[in-house]
Amino acid sequence: MPRRPRVLKRPSITPDQDLNSLLVAKLINRVMWDGKKTVATRIVITALEKAAEELQIPALEVLEIALKNVCPQIEVRGVRVGGANYQVPVEVQEPRKTRLGMSWVVDAARNVKGVPMAEKLYRVLLDTFNGQGSAVDKKNSVHRTAAGNKALAHLASRISGGKKKKTNKFA
Repeated sequence: MPRRPRVLKRPSITPDQDLNSLLVAKLINRVMWDGKKTVATRIVITALEKAAEELQIPALEVLEIALKNVCPQIEVRGVRVGGANYQVPVEVQEPRKTRLGMSWVVDAARNVKGVPMAEKLYRVLLDTFNGQGSAVDKKNSVHRTAAGNKALAHLASRISGGKKKKTNKFA
């Protein structure tokens, strides 16, 4: 067992060149397939500009509101207690919250068939901006699952990754 706590080393992300936003850069990286970043950039910027033009607000605001509508506040994690696995509701931290929201938006866009990716992403962004669509349904199903397992919230302290209280049995 290591003596030092695990330190996560996250790569630094530079803002995108068109809108100068880290959020847009993260969305471009989520959309990117097989390392084709220029294609992903064109898809995301086209979808954001089209949505901003229709809604008459800035493109960054469209993305921020859409992500606010789709990011989960709470999720369930599996905990093993005495041979049984329980789904325990846990509050989601900010980096994971945006990552899940973006993943659900991109997955919802990829599941639409028959139109170009920029058009699919545009439609999903509009739907999530208005609080509807399959990405928002995914968030609502996660929240329903967490609400159904609210009685197991006392087991949240058993989730790994949290700080464990050390006890000295000789003191």
